[in-house]
Amino acid sequence: MSIRRILVADDEESIRWVLSKALSKKGYRVDLATDGSEALALFRRNAYDMAILDIKMPGITGLDLLDRFHEEKAGVLVVIMTAESSMKNAVEAMKRGAYDYITKPFDLDALDAILLKAQKSAQVTDEVHRLKAEIKDHYKLDSTIIGSSRPMQEVYKVLGRVAPSDVTVLVTGESGTGKELVARAIHFNSPRLGKPFLALNCAAIPRELLESELFGFEKGAFTGATERKIGKFEQAEGGTLFLDEIGDMPLELQAKLLRVLQEKEITRTGGSTAIPVDVRIVAATNQELEEKVRGKEFRNDLYYRLNVLPISIPALRERREDLPLLVEFFIQQAREELAVPTQGCTEEAMALLKNYSWPGNVRELENTIQRAALLSPDTLLTPADFPSLTTGGASAENDSLEALIAKKLRSSLAQMEVRELDNLYEMVLHQMERPLINIVMEKTRANQVRAAEILGINRNTLRKKIQTLGIEVKKEQ
Repeated sequence: MSIRRILVADDEESIRWVLSKALSKKGYRVDLATDGSEALALFRRNAYDMAILDIKMPGITGLDLLDRFHEEKAGVLVVIMTAESSMKNAVEAMKRGAYDYITKPFDLDALDAILLKAQKSAQVTDEVHRLKAEIKDHYKLDSTIIGSSRPMQEVYKVLGRVAPSDVTVLVTGESGTGKELVARAIHFNSPRLGKPFLALNCAAIPRELLESELFGFEKGAFTGATERKIGKFEQAEGGTLFLDEIGDMPLELQAKLLRVLQEKEITRTGGSTAIPVDVRIVAATNQELEEKVRGKEFRNDLYYRLNVLPISIPALRERREDLPLLVEFFIQQAREELAVPTQGCTEEAMALLKNYSWPGNVRELENTIQRAALLSPDTLLTPADFPSLTTGGASAENDSLEALIAKKLRSSLAQMEVRELDNLYEMVLHQMERPLINIVMEKTRANQVRAAEILGINRNTLRKKIQTLGIEVKKEQ
């Protein structure tokens, strides 16, 4: 199959003119449609190898046309155009079987690259058609993964292709880039929606307990096993299991995981019965697994089994153009969750944020914005609200709060006699708890339920601390 005849549908005359000129010059036969209805009529009368469709047109939209084209003629390649470079549009287009996705204003070189790829691999249409999405509007991806930059557009395209399938996915990227959010997006845009999504951090669980967490154990399997425990694989039956920091999994456990991927069954620790499991695996790592394979720290066969469809998440410094969107999202989140009056950033503050290297990526940015919003007395954040960034600190997370506390502690301890340093831990803890609880109670307008959620403690625990520390609760009238 080769590309000869192309249908272009867009309600903007200038776009139709530019595409007609550029494609005709390259030898393609081009037909033009001003809206979705005209495009559908042309499509039913003629044989097209490719269609380039605007996502928003009067009457029938580009996405609806995409559905109809694939229903009526398998194999046609469809490229979606849109002026809105949101994740939702990109993922939805790829889920529905689009061959590719471009945003306006687009570079004609980008379209040339798509056409060249289509000529070389036209058979890919069958695959993307088979991966057509079944889930619509169940999970609002725009609210979790933010970004319209070119690197993120590539992530969305791959995500849209892999989500409807059932293959194993390996998500790579630095710490704080949002690997678990991507794993959740894959699950919530797959046929497994409605089934469990479970996450397990392989680095956070002691080696001796990790096997039991994954596979469970039988009563009496070891000392302390007083009853049967169901592991994550059985708990996630029919759904998705997200294995974070897979690179830290012990070698002996890697062999057992490989067997599960191959045989689709597990055996509980201390048991002898093989239990069938239907679980999709999405793994993630911030390490170079290929280097660990070469160093004999990670199994070569497991690596290739996991790396069927890799998704690489760019670091925040590689997509700085997404910073304003992320900052706006985190400020809105802070207003809703922390009841702060913050409305935005000054131009100087935004420039400061853009120039920072963000070694902790999106997670560090989120923490930095929330901390600034919580402590700032103004509605607009200024450079003064980001002291660690203005002093050239390596990390906003470490320099603004942790270093400040350490400095204050050193100063206080230097003035104390050694004999006074009794029960120091409890003393410091109490001194930190009081202002922290006071600030959170103030920001939540004395809403103890919300304050307990923000602090990550039980409501009864918060009530006891308020009494023990003698904190005065001032409710708004």
